[in-house]
Amino acid sequence: MEKKVRVRFAPSPTGPLHIGGVRTALYNYLFAKKHNGDFLLRVEDTDQTRYVKGAEDYILEALKWCGITPTEGVGVGGDFGPYRQSERKAEGTYKKYVNQLLASGNAYYAFDTPEELDAMRERLKIAGGHSQQYDAASRNSMSNSLTLSEDEVQNRIAAGEKYVVRAKIPQGEEVKFKDLIRGWVSVDSSNLDDKVLFKSDGMPTYHMANVVDDYLMKITHVIRGEEWLPSGPLHVLLYKFLGWEAVMPEFAHLPLILKPNGNGKLSKRDGDAGGFPVFPIEWNSPEGEIASGYRESGYFPEAHINMLAFLGWNPGTEQELFSLEELVNEFSLERVGKSGAKFDPDKTKWFNEQYLRAKSNEELAQLVKPTAGDVSDELLAGVCGLMKERVSFSSEILEKGKYLFEAPTVYDAKTVKKKWKDDSPQIVAELIEVFSNTEFKNEVLETAFKTYVEEKELGFGKPMIAIRLSITGEGGGPSLFEIMELIGKEESINRLKAGIENIKKETVA
Repeated sequence: MEKKVRVRFAPSPTGPLHIGGVRTALYNYLFAKKHNGDFLLRVEDTDQTRYVKGAEDYILEALKWCGITPTEGVGVGGDFGPYRQSERKAEGTYKKYVNQLLASGNAYYAFDTPEELDAMRERLKIAGGHSQQYDAASRNSMSNSLTLSEDEVQNRIAAGEKYVVRAKIPQGEEVKFKDLIRGWVSVDSSNLDDKVLFKSDGMPTYHMANVVDDYLMKITHVIRGEEWLPSGPLHVLLYKFLGWEAVMPEFAHLPLILKPNGNGKLSKRDGDAGGFPVFPIEWNSPEGEIASGYRESGYFPEAHINMLAFLGWNPGTEQELFSLEELVNEFSLERVGKSGAKFDPDKTKWFNEQYLRAKSNEELAQLVKPTAGDVSDELLAGVCGLMKERVSFSSEILEKGKYLFEAPTVYDAKTVKKKWKDDSPQIVAELIEVFSNTEFKNEVLETAFKTYVEEKELGFGKPMIAIRLSITGEGGGPSLFEIMELIGKEESINRLKAGIENIKKETVA
């Protein structure tokens, strides 16, 4: 590319960061890294009425957990922090360009009260207008600097009357821009309204601040969600009004993340109903509401990132597991689709399972150690090795592998009823004798078992389930002989003896 790539992720601190926002941050990050560019973080806090305490810290923590590290921001107390539009407002950054638009006639003051705006919409509704918006057709009947004399406008401002500054959208112009994902987008300006650019509280709106900041920060590519596509024409016009067309960034609007059934945008309500998170990390609202996150639900950040990458992007190969570095190398906007991407909770869990199984037994042991109690690292690593193919989350290892730490006190009723036969106690007793004289190694134990079965001319099923029930209390699970090697000879023999005494069809729990 001819100029250095500079992209930004620009969330609003109005609540928790939806995974759609994380995906936007990820795609910006991957694009910047791919082209040796800069990835900026900018908090768009122009709407102070919607500001939520703690939201900005949440955004920073979420991105940190995901491994999406901005390369540019501002220093706050010695730590990295984002650019903030509220701070830039104090510097007069936006007012300067609002005044430029006013002077060129591309914007105007509007003094309309909420009641006057409601009355205007009602008039247009009664008249059968196709829209009830503040635009070229309605502006001439409102209280603004287009209908008032210059003296009256200045007097109102001097008197402290509240006003906003609106964009003066031309009529009948074709507004075009090329979207890197969707191709050419064309809109008739007559369908656009005169959006507010500057508010009575002295803050710019999203539209004004967004364009000014992108210009001043030399942003080359604006990669954002599809919900911002309708704002594209206004932003293109603002670049034109301000004389910045030559440096206007390229746009790419990402597809929506859809509900699992494909009907509509994925929401927190869908997550609550389906039992899966829609936020990267847990959110604790100022009102005390708690929303679950992927981190707290036991997902690895690598799995979370891998899942998000595939919600809209396709590498064009059969490969499904990518490290962050591999994603950087493979990612391209050309392979991002236009259509919405259905969220698949099961596939998301599958990604986590793959990363869990790729970890060493020792790594997993350290993850579960804090809740494992007084257990040796060696035993814990062995348990992880046996269980990691049978769980989706590391937290399930201890829960589902409980029988690896302590002898069963109850036995699976369904398996006992179906599989525990009248001669099962005799078979277990004979196998106790075999195992008592056998080295407790997986392969040796298995060989001894097979020899016994062949000599007794038994099938494998009945004796295997008899000792499995005695050892674990379950009807299935990891390799039984690996379990016996792990818990040792004394524990295994004791459990087999207890099975003979305790497993009785009529007394099974």
